[in-house]
Order: sequence, then structure tokens, then C-alpha cells
Amino acid sequence: MAGSDRWTHGTDERAPYILSALFGGSDLILLWSALQIAAGDHRLWFFCVPPLAMLGMWPFLRWNRAASRTHGAVSLLFVLAALGGMGTGSAITTIPLVVVVLTHIVSVFGFGGGVWFSAVAVGFTLTANLMMGRDAWRSLAETIVMAVFTVWALIATRVLLGARQRAADNERLLAELTDAHAKLRRYAARVGELTVAEERARMSREMHDSVGHYLTVINLGLENAQRYRAARPDEAWAEVRQAQQLTVEALADTRRWVRALKPLALEGKAGATALAELARSFEGTGLDVTFQAEGAGPALDEEAELVMYRALQEGLTNAARHSGARRVEVVLGASDGRVELAVTDDGRGAADEEVCGGHGLAGLRQRVTALGGSLHAGSRAEGGFALRVYLPAGTGAGL
Repeated sequence: MAGSDRWTHGTDERAPYILSALFGGSDLILLWSALQIAAGDHRLWFFCVPPLAMLGMWPFLRWNRAASRTHGAVSLLFVLAALGGMGTGSAITTIPLVVVVLTHIVSVFGFGGGVWFSAVAVGFTLTANLMMGRDAWRSLAETIVMAVFTVWALIATRVLLGARQRAADNERLLAELTDAHAKLRRYAARVGELTVAEERARMSREMHDSVGHYLTVINLGLENAQRYRAARPDEAWAEVRQAQQLTVEALADTRRWVRALKPLALEGKAGATALAELARSFEGTGLDVTFQAEGAGPALDEEAELVMYRALQEGLTNAARHSGARRVEVVLGASDGRVELAVTDDGRGAADEEVCGGHGLAGLRQRVTALGGSLHAGSRAEGGFALRVYLPAGTGAGL
């Protein structure tokens, strides 16, 4: 971690590089001054103790409010050693040390602790100068210099630590947002899986009902053929031919359902490509299906694409099974920020009660409405049946 970045990380327990360099220089100056004093009078060797003690405690200091009691005690001893070392040099030479110590106190004990230390440092400077017999004006000047620099250091430290706290809060918020985003992605994926599973379960039930209906009718026809085979052979053969025709229809219907259940995502198909593939899958059912996509169109999310896919499937299935149509036209387009799908055929059309009562269209209308869209279905004036679905554009893969 870069030294400048240490101010922007509330959990960083080490000193910034710039303060380490400032402390090292000022501590060496104090040690050099102490050695000069001890060289003049060997009885004053104890002046070397404060700078050596600070040097030994420096690696064990912690620079945040979360410091333990043990680290707090080390910090207090470090402050006392700094005050002792201030008596060795002048105010000018001890100012860098005061800045370092003041920053450390504010980091560990808060701004109030820094104010107390500033007052003590200023008073100690004045007292030390007077006790050493220095000129009153010089003592006052050094005291004023110390006061100015302590005030400056307090303001600078408060600004820097405030920036560090804000950056720490921002980093924590970013981590929370990242975690929330990951959860939303997992929830969205789960919802998509449940939607697909629910859709497949519904289609499976409908396929079971459809195929079951065919098999029931075929079974009844074959039973009639067995009863008529001796007394009324012509009617028996008619039942057999009808059963054979129903078998062909059941097989075609089963194939349509299998194609609908096929996971298109595994084939790399989505959007207009998936709809065109679905339209082509109804070839061979007696329908002439044409598909036309007008423009790229706005984007739809995965759930909206699935609803469009099911709408086309519903329209084509109804045309193949109920309308007696020969031609079906599918048009996919976009206008006014929404995607439109129109499925029209040339069949018999349907009565209003058939449209309103159909379970497939009713369920489809609920899903379309839930997405903020609309569905319109009914017979056309020129003949045939029309199904139109409108969905608002969203985000995701574009149709």
C-alpha cells in the first residue's frame, strides 16, 4: 500500500510513510543533540533516553481508534518520551516531532486528546526555555512558533483523518453495494430458473392433456372398430382410418411440444433468432408460416423475451390446432419504445367467449400485464384470427 493511501484506510494500523520519515529525521536530531549534551557532561547521559525510547516504541504504535489498551499504554509512554525529548532541542528542531506526536494522538485518542497535547507542548516549551535561563523574548518567540505549528498540525490532522474516515466509509459502502449486487444477480438467476421451471411444468401439463385427449379418442375409435368389425365392417374401417388420422395429429402435436420445451439457450438462440426458429419449427404441420422482423428493435430482458416466445408459441399452436388456417404471418417490430409481436392467420377466427375463456391466452395475458404490456386477441374483420402482444422496452439482450 502506498504511503499516501494510508490516510484513506481506516483499518490501516501502521504509520504513513511520510510521518515515518519525519519522525526518523526529528528523532535523529534529538539524539544528536542529546549526545552533544552528554559529551559536555557525562552525568547528563539520560538525555539520550527519550529519543532511544521513542525509536524502540515506534514499530509498536497503532494509528486508529481501535487500538487495544496495551497499544494505548504504549502510545502514552511514547507521548511522555516525546515531551522529555523536547527539552533537549529548541522549538524549531522539535516542531517535526510535535507534528508526528500530535497526529498520532488525534489518530488514537481523538481530536480532544490532540488539543490537550498542544496545550501541554506550548506550556512545556515556555517553561523549558525559562528554566534553562534563555532570553524572555526568545522564549516567547519559540513558544509562539510552537503554538502556531500545533494549531496548524491540529487542523491538518483533522482534515486528513476526516478524509481517511470518509474514504473508509465509501470503501465499506462500495463493498456493501458489491455484495448486494452479487445477491441481486443470484436472485435474478434464481427467479429466471424458477420462471423457466414453472413454464415447463405448465407446458408439460398442457402436453399431457393434449396427448391424453388424442389417445382417449383413438382408444374409443379402436374399441368401436372391434365391435363393428363383424356386423358393420365399413364403419369399423372408418373408425380405424379416423384413429390413424388422429395418431398422425397426435404425433405432430407431440413434436411441437418437444420443440417448444427444447432449451434454446443451449443452442445459442435468443431474441428474434429464437422466434424465427420457433416459427420455422411449425413447418410440416400443414401451416405456411412467414416470419418478418422489422428493424433491430429496443432491448428486452430475459423474462420479457420468454413471454414473447410463449406468445408466438400460443398463437402458432392455436392456429395449427383450432383455426383450420393454411397461412400464418408473424411480424416482430418496435415503435414508441415498445416491442410488438403480431400473429395473424386466415382461419375461421374465434368467438369472443372462446377467446376470453381460453386458459392459454388468459395465463399469457396475466404474464404480459405483469410486465407492463398489453395483449389483444380476436377475430379479424377480413377473416382469420389475430394475436398482438406489446411489451415496453427494457434492458438485456435486444430483440
